[in-house]
Amino acid sequence: MAHMPPSEIGGGEMSDIWGWTDPLDGGEYAIIGRYAGTSFINITDPVNPVYLGQLPTHTSSSVWRDIKVFNNYAFIVSEAGSHGMQVFDLTRLRNVAAAPETFTEDGHFAGFGAAHNLVINESTGHAFAVGANTFSGGLHIVDINNPTNPTSIGSFAEDGYTHDAQVVTYAGPDAQHAGKEIAFACNESTVTIVDVTDPTDAVQLSSTGYSGSAYTHQGWLTEDHKYFLSNDELDEYYFGGNTKTHIWDVQNLDAPVHIGTYTGTNGAIDHNLYTHNGYCYQSNYRAGLRILDLENIASASLTEVAYFDVYPTSNSAAFNGTWSNYPYFASGNVIVSHIENGLYILKPTLAPPPPPCPTDLNGDGMMTVVDVLMMLGDFGCVSNCAGDVNDDGMTTVTDMLALLGEFGFNCPE
Repeated sequence: MAHMPPSEIGGGEMSDIWGWTDPLDGGEYAIIGRYAGTSFINITDPVNPVYLGQLPTHTSSSVWRDIKVFNNYAFIVSEAGSHGMQVFDLTRLRNVAAAPETFTEDGHFAGFGAAHNLVINESTGHAFAVGANTFSGGLHIVDINNPTNPTSIGSFAEDGYTHDAQVVTYAGPDAQHAGKEIAFACNESTVTIVDVTDPTDAVQLSSTGYSGSAYTHQGWLTEDHKYFLSNDELDEYYFGGNTKTHIWDVQNLDAPVHIGTYTGTNGAIDHNLYTHNGYCYQSNYRAGLRILDLENIASASLTEVAYFDVYPTSNSAAFNGTWSNYPYFASGNVIVSHIENGLYILKPTLAPPPPPCPTDLNGDGMMTVVDVLMMLGDFGCVSNCAGDVNDDGMTTVTDMLALLGEFGFNCPE
């Protein structure tokens, strides 16, 4: 659709990328981390994107700069010393008089200095700094429900350094943990699962390693919370072979099982992956964006169905090419950050997802008491809600009535 080189979006090398959709008009925006700051691009017209401006780093420049979004605010961390967490009001992007602008931050959190990454559970308004200079690099838990005044509310340091994580209000088949806030952490050599429902007393449920690990880097759950896909950033680099995606059965959070490994078509290093509508979107450095079909994940079988090579001269195990991607826009457009070459806006052509059964929250094919409990645990959520079965953005009485109306029935085949 479009490509914007670094010279058009603020300059320097790129890092993480995330997206924001304006709730007023559905406008879509790319937010991309750079060596010296964070850039904002209006991609509503994906063929003619507009660079709106940048937010400079809070302190010094850094290769690592990561962004997440909650409640129309961007939250930005970096491994730059004393950087803390910047807060930026994304609604300011609606009225940029003279682009590109140099923005100022709307808030700042100094409870940690450097941090490798940031994770947000949008259903609770909790942010989790990982790889920070606090709590042994484990989870530093921050309440961001008042976005411009974040406050520390807890931590988890018992398993040491966390490189990346996903935190959800759990809606999977493990009834013991239904509705709880659960962190799935990649801790260098293990996938570690932590109950963070009480941030002052987080409890480790499991910590599981796997054969051939070199650096457990990042991972993401399938949308039914049954499986977790993880990548290892250094196995290809040190041991050779083709790109490997590790597949975990996490239907028992206290005893997850590594059920298999998907081996890709080349030897590039894998970096960040996300799941959406039955597909896995992988940013694999020199191999570019790789899209895998998850239909047969229960048998540990994944199938590559599309790719976009951002480094066509090589797929070798080196740290160039795509850093990350964001596949969650309603338009179906996917944004990809390229360390050396800037921003790519892509439009994959994929088969439509299977017919939904939205009231089956735990994905077991039936509407039961477990689904009701999960919805109660998510009740009142106002963003990215697991219990939002009518797609209005919230979990409310309307959703509960829809579930109760189908209670006891099986999902259609």
